[in-house]
Amino acid sequence: MTDALDERTLPVPDTLRPWITDIASVSAEGELPNAFTHVPDTATKLVVRVEDDGRRDTLVVGPRTRASYHAEGEKRVVSCVQMRLGPGSVRPLLGARTADLVGQVVPLRELPAGTARRLAAELVDVAPEEMPARLAELLPPHPAADRSRIQLLRSATAALSTRPGRAPAQVTHVARELAVSERQLRNLFSEGVGLSPKHYARIDRVRHVLHHAAEAPWAELAAAIGYYDQSHMTYDFRTLMGVPPRSFFTGRLPEARPCQAFRRR
Repeated sequence: MTDALDERTLPVPDTLRPWITDIASVSAEGELPNAFTHVPDTATKLVVRVEDDGRRDTLVVGPRTRASYHAEGEKRVVSCVQMRLGPGSVRPLLGARTADLVGQVVPLRELPAGTARRLAAELVDVAPEEMPARLAELLPPHPAADRSRIQLLRSATAALSTRPGRAPAQVTHVARELAVSERQLRNLFSEGVGLSPKHYARIDRVRHVLHHAAEAPWAELAAAIGYYDQSHMTYDFRTLMGVPPRSFFTGRLPEARPCQAFRRR
């Protein structure tokens, strides 16, 4: 699939950083494959998409806890802009509980906040390269009342994220470092990310495996990112991806089913 798609990272102005962590523009290049994979993702995203018949719409895509494998439907998406919302941004910006969006794809106009409806109306016809500047005009200042709580949440997500050569911290250690109880940390994640801290760390670590599998043998990669051993990594990968790593990277995937992810309401 990566050979058929052109993905560009767009700059995120500093004024957007409190709300949005990154923006990517994805467009089809040549013939698209008949099947594609949605991998697990901890983020909630705003998506502006264009179908092959010219139809445009704006969506909110909630966190995905497991991979899904889809056959291309009758309608094909030929381009989209994806904006990853920072942890803690969903409720103040869109008026929804992040936990209610897990595994969901919802038209942006259907969310309760006035900002959500305004974004749905204003972003649908914006060209990808103009998206960062238009967002900077549309998004309100980040509410001061939420800043300390969001900063706490983002410090926790950073500590629980996997980086090259660095394993995620243990949940108990993160809670201690941030001077909160584990229960408070779980509540913070449920509200601001939609997942538990352990599930967040698990998804992030498997995504790291997906991105860095070609850089080292399985056993070395497992040790570098804090798995007990290669079998532990394989178990986590199979649980979230539906197949073990070797099967995934050699194309032995579960049977694709008709795509429901972008079904219109």
